[in-house]
Amino acid sequence: MTSNGSIERPVSGARRLRQMLNDPSKTVVAPGVYDGITTRLALAQGFECLYMTGAGTSMSRLGMADLGLTTFTDMHQNAAMIASIDPKVPVIADADTGYGGPINVANTVRAYARAGVAGLHIEDQVQEKRCGHLSGKLLVSREVYYNRLRAACKARDESESEIMIIARTDARAGKDAEGNGGFEEATLRLTQAAEIGVDAFFFEAIQSEEEAKQVIERLPKIPVLLNMVEGGKTPLMTTAQANKLGFRIVIWPITGLEAVVASVKHAYQTLQKTGMTPEGPKLGPQGLFDLCGLKDLMAFDESVGGKAYSGS
Repeated sequence: MTSNGSIERPVSGARRLRQMLNDPSKTVVAPGVYDGITTRLALAQGFECLYMTGAGTSMSRLGMADLGLTTFTDMHQNAAMIASIDPKVPVIADADTGYGGPINVANTVRAYARAGVAGLHIEDQVQEKRCGHLSGKLLVSREVYYNRLRAACKARDESESEIMIIARTDARAGKDAEGNGGFEEATLRLTQAAEIGVDAFFFEAIQSEEEAKQVIERLPKIPVLLNMVEGGKTPLMTTAQANKLGFRIVIWPITGLEAVVASVKHAYQTLQKTGMTPEGPKLGPQGLFDLCGLKDLMAFDESVGGKAYSGS
């Protein structure tokens, strides 16, 4: 409550993200999360921003590769859950192609904003899209892409939510029906995106560090996001390297997924072969529940007179 007695509203994730990007000397680092557990683990390490990965959402919710199989409902529900765990920490979320025409794109922006998502990216692939680091990507025409971005920006402005609209292009490693593609096409599309009014750029599948320098030099001066995918098309860089080049946001979409798949695979293989789980330290039920907010939940119950968990 403020000094005059009015209720002080907490700063939204969207506003906090914008504040973080106001400091040109800093680069925001966002690890990829795709469910409640990975979100809790990232928060426990003190990350100040999170990225909801579309590929991770597709694989964890559907058990399917990232080939555009997730729907608006899949992505929105996951983004809303992740953003709700700690609303103070901004969440940038994949919004794919916006899930339809301009009306659908606007609905996606409004729904993500109501869910507390701080920023989302809209791309220029066709609806039958695929992961940005796979080959054979097909793009919509420039005008269809620009219409998506116009719809996203209009929905942002009309909702007064401050959600950040990030224009993503896959043109560097894809082509539209007219054969337009490559570095120059990607630069052209994002330059026009700035004229439309987007808040940041996502130049997907940068091929080299020299090309990364060109991206920063050639694009209008708004924040540029760098996508770090282990085993992908873009060479991996440290946060310091990305900052020196001029990137303002760095996301690591599959870092958590890679670690989880490797460790769970090992645990299941060991159980199948030996009848026991692997040796090593275990959190146990108490540790797992503590990671996922047990103490805070019990404290809330007690604060309102509840006794269901006393002595637990």
